[in-house]
Amino acid sequence: MARARHLLRRRPPPRLGVGGPLASPRPFVRALGLVVVVLFGAWLGLLAVGSVRTPVGPMDTTMTLRPSLSGGTKINVSPLGALELDSHHAPVRLDVDVDRLDPVRSQALVQHPERLAGLEDEVTTDVASGTRELALRSCVAVVTGATALGLAVYRRPRRALAAGGLALVLLAASGVGVYATWNPKSVLEPRFSGLLSSAPSVVGDARSIVTDFDVYQQELARLVTNVTKLYDATSTLPVYSPNPATLRVLHVSDIHLNPAAWHIIGSLVEQYDIDVIIDSGDTMDHGAAVENSFLDPIADLGAPYIWARGNHDSAVTQKYLENKKRFKNVHVLDQGRAVTVGGLRVAGIGDPQFTPDRTGPEQAEDAQGVAGRTLAAALREQQRSGTPVDVAVAHEPEAAKETDGEVPLVLAGHVHHRQNEVLKGGTRLMVEGSTGGGGLRAVQNKKPEQVLASVLYLDRSTHRLQAWDEITLGGLGLTTAEVSRHLPQEEPALTTPSPTAPTHSP
Repeated sequence: MARARHLLRRRPPPRLGVGGPLASPRPFVRALGLVVVVLFGAWLGLLAVGSVRTPVGPMDTTMTLRPSLSGGTKINVSPLGALELDSHHAPVRLDVDVDRLDPVRSQALVQHPERLAGLEDEVTTDVASGTRELALRSCVAVVTGATALGLAVYRRPRRALAAGGLALVLLAASGVGVYATWNPKSVLEPRFSGLLSSAPSVVGDARSIVTDFDVYQQELARLVTNVTKLYDATSTLPVYSPNPATLRVLHVSDIHLNPAAWHIIGSLVEQYDIDVIIDSGDTMDHGAAVENSFLDPIADLGAPYIWARGNHDSAVTQKYLENKKRFKNVHVLDQGRAVTVGGLRVAGIGDPQFTPDRTGPEQAEDAQGVAGRTLAAALREQQRSGTPVDVAVAHEPEAAKETDGEVPLVLAGHVHHRQNEVLKGGTRLMVEGSTGGGGLRAVQNKKPEQVLASVLYLDRSTHRLQAWDEITLGGLGLTTAEVSRHLPQEEPALTTPSPTAPTHSP
């Protein structure tokens, strides 16, 4: 009996749960819990000690790794704004905060401008050094954070070490992902925000950067003499130095009676030195004669204005714009009519439907297809006449698609959001959003509609698209701005239509 009582005292009481003894957690539950602990601990470690302060040229910067689903690199230049690069796709993002311009190093550049020639190598060396230090510090931060949290949660050294090891493995895997998806060309397609939104117009295209680099060196030397000039950078640096081989086209659409659009367009014309404006329709809202005076500011925009009718624009609207005494700079396109402005040949067709309130008589089911085929036939006729068209315009994207293979570039609107695709025949379709932010009707929406426009850069000799900037402004009541630079991928050459048959041959 004494021995039995002794054994009972030594045996631990059973752990009871609902319906009997409590079973130990399942393996996948334990594994999931460990992963959560590792991720949270690694994140805490990065927050605590995962940053590196390092000089980059004349600037003092802070580099930090942050967990992210999309990856990439974000460079914050307070208070001017930020630019984002799609540099990689991995669960970590590199944040670079530009803290200040060091006055000593800046003054050295001013006093010795010849050092600017070696500034690129210096910056590259500084970034590489900072990245190595950041990688080492991040490893320590991730492992330490995961291990410490694992010890606090599990109170077992082995589980804590397992958490630290798993954190190191995940960080290494993220590093492999960064290396595998690294895109050095991402610097050519940055996304700007804040005051830096005008950076593309400041920098210009890649060709200008190469040919006019000495000009930028001189401007930089002048800029760093006074740090406060950073606030005026958009006006002190050269505004898109004109390039003889670049023709700048501003594409707008769906203004819908928003008077603010004229101020925005006028500013873009001046800032980007626009050669021609192309409006793909829906400038009006109801197309009534009483609205016509809304169009009067077009005469003072400072650039030729090419216009094609949308489904909110009436024949009355079109006749008003065709008055050459009132609008010397306006060219109205319809039924495939082509005009040549600044060497660029543009043809277009008006929307066959007039549905300002969606209450008018029903139109033919294939009205857009018929309009698109009419435009395509006109493009073929221009080709046979030896005056090929460079850009086609139609309000409805479905009509615009009918021109595939007949023109390098076709512009459209109507849908109030951007679309950009290369069609099967090689034609690039660019659909612009609403430059009027949806017009005054947008106040009925839950959220303001963004104001959208695009600047297209075309080679002045070949008239082929070199690059384009997508300009996005906050809608009604918002004051945000973003400019995104894009470069076209290599595309197959357009086929040339046969003069006797609709089939194409290379």
